[in-house]
This record gives sequence, structure tokens and C-alpha cells, in this order.
Amino acid sequence: MPITDNETRLRRFISLQSDAILVLGSRRHPPIPARAANTNTSISIQTALGFSTLESDDYVKAAQRLRPDIVLGMADYEYPKRPGVKRIEKMGDRTLAWFLGMVAGLEDDESIEGPQSALFAPVLPIEAEQQSDYLNTLKEDLADRISGWVVYDPASIDAIPTTMRHLLRFVLTNIRGPHELLHQISLGLDIFVLPFIGEATDAGLALTFTFPGPEPSESTRHQPLAMDMWSTTYTSDIYPLIHNHHMMDLFFANVRQSIRRGTFESDCNSLGKIYEREFPETTGKGPRLRGYQVKSGPAEPRRNPQAFRSLEDAQERLAEAPLPSYDADGEDLEKQGFVEKVT
Repeated sequence: MPITDNETRLRRFISLQSDAILVLGSRRHPPIPARAANTNTSISIQTALGFSTLESDDYVKAAQRLRPDIVLGMADYEYPKRPGVKRIEKMGDRTLAWFLGMVAGLEDDESIEGPQSALFAPVLPIEAEQQSDYLNTLKEDLADRISGWVVYDPASIDAIPTTMRHLLRFVLTNIRGPHELLHQISLGLDIFVLPFIGEATDAGLALTFTFPGPEPSESTRHQPLAMDMWSTTYTSDIYPLIHNHHMMDLFFANVRQSIRRGTFESDCNSLGKIYEREFPETTGKGPRLRGYQVKSGPAEPRRNPQAFRSLEDAQERLAEAPLPSYDADGEDLEKQGFVEKVT
């Protein structure tokens, strides 16, 4: 079956519905410290198989082949390092060169049929004057090819050229909960990636907060942002739950209504008075974390108990043991050292 104009190769492969937005980015989110520095043609990234580098040309080819709805421009940004003076001088030049390559790659690709991907240009997490040459070039030469901005630090949005501040702003900061999310919405940010939804789900937490929240009660105690489903309190509770992603859909729908009503600021204040600032601590272990799901660092303790052990300590004993007969039972195998009884 051929791929239609509205059904890209990636969307069909993952069976994603047409009303969900596909975004292609160069790094995982939230990011982790890279072990190698970026170069003039590549950035250092972590993949499911470990640390690697992503060449700018390969990123362009991925955008051509996958045809996402939004392509986030590759930025010369090394989390969480604070760049020095010499480093700052390179950031704008590299990011501009990579963005020009992406623009040229998508425009020259004759295989693309139907609507092209929307390009979002990075706003670097440095002072406005330190990236003025880069942003001025975007404004003067590429304004018609830019559909939005990628923001790594909300403080940097003031650097966006005045004539291009109407464009969408895609923020890549590690938002930890609804209070911080509402603050960034108030700053004028539009599209968010919210890792706390998946983190809460993995921890067994069911989100319970709403916007602007229930009517305040006489109690001075703040309400929790979520329920710990590992708690024995809910062992026999049959009250229906709503999926965490659906809870956030409702949250954003109410935010949009609040903005239309002109009550957003007061509604944010109400939520702040009702709910706690942090999510509750989970009492369960949650699913086993994979290496690509966690931030790794030097001398960190093991996050999961060891699932496998070496058989070298029993290798010699097994080599000397006679082969079990075809009718050997569990006790015979245990005596010969081929199995171990677990109690």
C-alpha cells in the first residue's frame, strides 16, 4: 500500500493517528551530560546503545526520510556546561551552519511530496547580544523558512527578533510539575515536552491535579498532585482512574479556556494555593529502569539489583559433574550442581 501525502513513513511505521504531532529532535529529553564535545559538523548524544555522535548531514537525511511534522534545528549546546567566551563565539556560527544545511536539504529533496516539515530554529541559552549575529541572519535571510523557535532557557526568549515573536515557541526545559509549567506558559511559551508525565506513571502515581483546581477549603493543608497507587490504601479501591496523559489534555484545555476568559493569572494563583509544589514520594519500585532511561554519572551506585550472575564460580564443578540421566528429577539436578533451589 503506498504512503499517502498525509501519511509519512514514520507515522505509518509507528501507527500514529493523524491528529498527533510528530517532532524530530537531535537529542533525548531531558538531556544528560555529554561525554564528548561537539564539533563543527556533529553533536555528542546518548542513544539506547550508549554515547555517540550525530553528524549534521545525517540529521538532515533523517528529516528527509522520516518527514515529521516539526523538525527542531540542531543546536550547538552542551548540557549542562556553561560556555566560555571562546565557546560562545562558535555556538552561533555552528548552529547557523547546521540550520542552513537543513533548509537546503529539505528544499532540494525532490522526493518530498505534500506539505514539508515545519522548521523550528534554536534560540541558544546565552545572552541576546551573544547570539545577535546568528539571530539577525535568520531574521534577514531565512524568516520565510522558519515556523517556530526551539527554546532551551526561558530567559533567552527576549533574544527573539521582534518581527518574529509571533511564531510558536517549543520549549525543551525539564519542567517538574504544573506550577512550573504554568509559569512558563505565562512567559509566552507554547509547546512543551513533559517528562514528569511518564515519570509519574513509572512511579505508580496517578495525577489528580486540575486547573484551576477545586474550590479552596477551610483546611490550610495543600492537596497532593497525585495518588500513590502502591499504597495499601487503594488495595480494594475500585474507583475509576483516568490516564495521566488524558489528565494533562484536560489541564491544557482548561488553560486555553482560562486565557480566553482573561482569568489566567488569577487561576494560576488559585492552583498555587490548593496544591503542593512537589509530587508525593512513591512507595513502590516501579518498572525496571533501562540504561537509556536514566542519567548516568561517575561513581553512581547500581540503580537495580543485579539480574544475572557469573557462572565462573561453578564452571569447574559443573565440568567435573557427570551428565544427568534422562529420568533425573529436580533433587538429582540440585545435588549435581546443575540447578539451585530458590526459596
